[in-house]
Amino acid sequence: MISKTQSIGIALLMLGVMTGSAMAADSPACKLLTPAELEPVAGKLPAFAPMGGLPETNICTSSSSAGTRVMLRLAMRKAGGDSPEAKGIEAAKKMGAIVDVKTSGPITCSTIIPPKNLQAYGFNTTCTVVKTGQVAGVEVTVKAQKDMVPIDKLRPLAEKMRGRF
Repeated sequence: MISKTQSIGIALLMLGVMTGSAMAADSPACKLLTPAELEPVAGKLPAFAPMGGLPETNICTSSSSAGTRVMLRLAMRKAGGDSPEAKGIEAAKKMGAIVDVKTSGPITCSTIIPPKNLQAYGFNTTCTVVKTGQVAGVEVTVKAQKDMVPIDKLRPLAEKMRGRF
């Protein structure tokens, strides 16, 4: 028999699950790509979950059982000055990371291989696309350099995102 306290706990858990699912369904970043579309490059992923972000920024994440982390972002792009992405790339270079950047039209992709002392944080491939005052990004972080997603495999997903915001 389930106690009244356990029943309330189960009800709250179910409400949290349903609310999380509803939030993901309403989250613009969670609609940029599906786990199935990412599977060829990131492996099997559960559904995306929304994260609290900065004002005018929407973030969703998913992680595989193998430790691959995927983040989808959608944010307003402020006019003028360096982009946050460019600032992040410069900061990574200053820390000793090996950075490769490829730009084609509105899409910019990069890989970041951190210095030895930061490799516990993972190896990253990111593609962003700018459209109508917004920027969308897909970021894949893996535990080992050998598992990094090549830019050429992530870039087509940025093309898909471009049509979804």
